[in-house]
Amino acid sequence: MSSDKTITSGATSGAHPVDAPEIAAGRRVLTTAAQALQSMAQSLDGEFTRAVDILCAVHGRVIVSGMGKSGHIARKLAATLASTGTPAQFIHPGEASHGDLGMITPADACLMLSNSGETPELNDLIAHTRRYKIPLIGVARHPESTLLRSADVALVLPPAPEACPMGKAPTTSTTVTLSLGDALAVAVMERKGFSIDDYRLLHPGGQIGKSLLRVRDLMHLDNLPLVGPDADMREVLLVMTSGRFGCAGVVNAEAALIGIITDGDLRRHMTDGGLLSLRAEDVMTANPKTIHESALAAEALGLMAGKITCLFVSKDNSGNGTRAKPVGILHIHDCLRAGVA
Repeated sequence: MSSDKTITSGATSGAHPVDAPEIAAGRRVLTTAAQALQSMAQSLDGEFTRAVDILCAVHGRVIVSGMGKSGHIARKLAATLASTGTPAQFIHPGEASHGDLGMITPADACLMLSNSGETPELNDLIAHTRRYKIPLIGVARHPESTLLRSADVALVLPPAPEACPMGKAPTTSTTVTLSLGDALAVAVMERKGFSIDDYRLLHPGGQIGKSLLRVRDLMHLDNLPLVGPDADMREVLLVMTSGRFGCAGVVNAEAALIGIITDGDLRRHMTDGGLLSLRAEDVMTANPKTIHESALAAEALGLMAGKITCLFVSKDNSGNGTRAKPVGILHIHDCLRAGVA
C-alpha cells in the first residue's frame, strides 16, 4: 500500500526533469516543424499568387482532396475555406473513382494534397480535371511528381525530414501542408475583402456567433421611451413605466438625445418632495452615453457593466449625447440573454 502511495505522489507532483527524453523528443518535433515552416514561408513565389488567383476566380466550389493523413488535412482546409467565404467541399479520392467525380463540374477548381505527389488514388481525380479543363492546384514535396507535373499550379513543400525516429510517420509534412492551406485561405480572404460581418453570417452559432453580434441585432426599435425637455414628471413616469426599460430619454426639437432619466435620477429628486412639480430637463442626467448600431454587442455590454442598464442606440456621432438621434434602445438583459460576454 505504501508503495502505491509513493507512485501516486510522484506521478502527480509534476517534478519531471527538464532534460527528460520525452521533452527532448517534443522539442525536436516542434523545432523541425518550425524550421520547415520558415523554409516554406521564404520559398513562396508567384505560384502561390497564381493559386490565390484560381481560388478567387472559382464560380462553383473548391474541391479539396487527399489520401490518408493528407486527406485529414484536406478536410480541414475545405472547412476553413468554406467558413471564410469560399465554398469548398472535401471529396475522398477513393469515392471519387466510384461515382463522386460527378460532383466536380467545370465551374469548380481542385486542390489536391499529397506528400509524395504519387498517391495512386488521386490519378482518376487528376485525369478528370485534365479532361474537363478544371483548374488544378497541386501540393506535394517532389516537383517532378505526377501530381505537380499535371497541375496548373504546383506548390512545392520544403524538403524537411519527418520528425518521427523512423522518418516515416507524417508529422512535419502534415504540419507544413496544413499551414500552407491556412495561408491560402487567409490570402483569399484578404483578396476578397471578407469582412467581420461576412464572418458573423457564416458563424451564427456557438461562442463565435455570440461574440460577433451587433447592437442592431439586439436593440429594440418600437415604442422608445422618449420625452421632450418640457414634459412634466407625471408624463415621464408613465413613459418610464410603459416602456419597461426603467428609463426615459429626453430629446430636443431636432430629435437629438440631450439627456436621460433613470430610477437613480428620480430618487435624487425625491428628497425635496417636489418631484412632480419638475420638468424632464430639471431631473435628467445630461449628455448620456450612447452606442452606435453597428458596434459589437460586447462593446455595449462593456459600457453598461456595473453602472448602466440601458443604452440608447444611434446612427450618428455615437458617444456624443448632444447630437445622437436615438433609433433604438438596448438593455443589458438583451445582451445577457443572447449570451454576449
